[in-house]
Amino acid sequence: MSDRELTASELVAAYATGELSPVEATQVALKAIEERDGELNAFCLVDADRALEQAKAAEIRWRDGNPIGWLDGVPSSIKDMFLTAGWPTLRGSTSIPADQPWDVDSPVMARMREAGLVVLGKTTTPEIAWKGVTDSALAGITRNPVNPAMTAGGSSGGSAAAVAADMGAISVGTDGGGSVRIPASFCGIVGLKPTHGRIPLYPASPFGPLSHAGPMARSVDDIALLLDVIATPDPRDPAALAPPVSTYREAVRRDVRGLIAAFSPALGYVDVDPEVAAIVASAVKSLEDAGLQIEEADPGFDDPKPSFDVLWSTGAAKLLDSFPAGSEDRVDPGLRLVWEKGKTFSASDYLDATAERAALGIRMGEFHTRYDVLLTPTIPIPPFEAGHDVPPGSGLSEWPEWTPFTYPFNMTQQPAISVPAGRTSTGLPVGIQIVGPRHSDDLVLAVAKLLEEVRPWAG
Repeated sequence: MSDRELTASELVAAYATGELSPVEATQVALKAIEERDGELNAFCLVDADRALEQAKAAEIRWRDGNPIGWLDGVPSSIKDMFLTAGWPTLRGSTSIPADQPWDVDSPVMARMREAGLVVLGKTTTPEIAWKGVTDSALAGITRNPVNPAMTAGGSSGGSAAAVAADMGAISVGTDGGGSVRIPASFCGIVGLKPTHGRIPLYPASPFGPLSHAGPMARSVDDIALLLDVIATPDPRDPAALAPPVSTYREAVRRDVRGLIAAFSPALGYVDVDPEVAAIVASAVKSLEDAGLQIEEADPGFDDPKPSFDVLWSTGAAKLLDSFPAGSEDRVDPGLRLVWEKGKTFSASDYLDATAERAALGIRMGEFHTRYDVLLTPTIPIPPFEAGHDVPPGSGLSEWPEWTPFTYPFNMTQQPAISVPAGRTSTGLPVGIQIVGPRHSDDLVLAVAKLLEEVRPWAG
């Protein structure tokens, strides 16, 4: 058995039989970091000593027959947007001082510790996770493991690159406009944005109702296992949902054959690269052949980018206004433009955008009375050259212009997952997005699992 390519589920099975130990798996992950991260730049912090201590404790628990969770001893990572006691949380910014007490765990980190996960370190993010690629003045450029000349996507690009390059089996990212699904698609892994509030956040995100945390892994089963760990309420998040009524590791195997899926190749207004369109259509056909009823249908809304821009830029401006004096000259130039744009909007503008967000949610709620899930491309283009906010030569100026399939479903707060659909003729990954009604995380996972079963080669 090759321990280099095992999923989290397979690692745990190997721990149970004694075929592999958490220490051995952690050493393999650390070796992968040593060999590949100099080029990929997925991690901004690696703590090998702490990781091996956690692995040794997990090894003892497995040896004694007392593992503390379904992911006990699995090597993992966490995006540098989550507070982690003992490590700085700099959020990709040179304006956040590292020399201060770091003694609080975010809800996600606390749950990971309680479940016995081995946390190797923290993954890279653009400054305050503001864009769809991953680079910053603090950490540099994060590259795609499939082709390091290309971007890993973002803003959870470090987490996606780490998982795709076997530098830990699973990771947790954040998603305010696609930041889990974009890099999952670009790196050929699975990434879930669950229903808003399913994973508690603390401190509250400045992006408010757009903000989600999400698990990232190489298999749908691993996504379900990690969601079981981190989708539990925390008193520090007043928007957190009640505990799930059943486990996701069981719900992922629900039989979804016979359900009705809408396939919207372009949402009615997106220009999609022809090769991407063909790959996604082929994946949809595989789902139809597997027993899902497919109807081509658009949800019927116009591009909500203007309202998204208001919500996104005002949130960024609110956070950046709290940064130390002089930060205007240090932040990412693109982020400074967002900061300045956010200051131009009034409270009335914000309320108008909030009303449009609500109307969009109502429209999608009605849509899902007719269709169990919605299928779209995750991103309309393949990965592009690293070091750019938008594809070079595209004529685009802002990252949401090339991510039109993702941010609408942050506005509606629906669960949405990106699953590998296939690869381009040059070998670059393409993802398909599966969107479900609010609170239907289990359904979205089950459809994703079906696709993974019928197209296991797609990643």
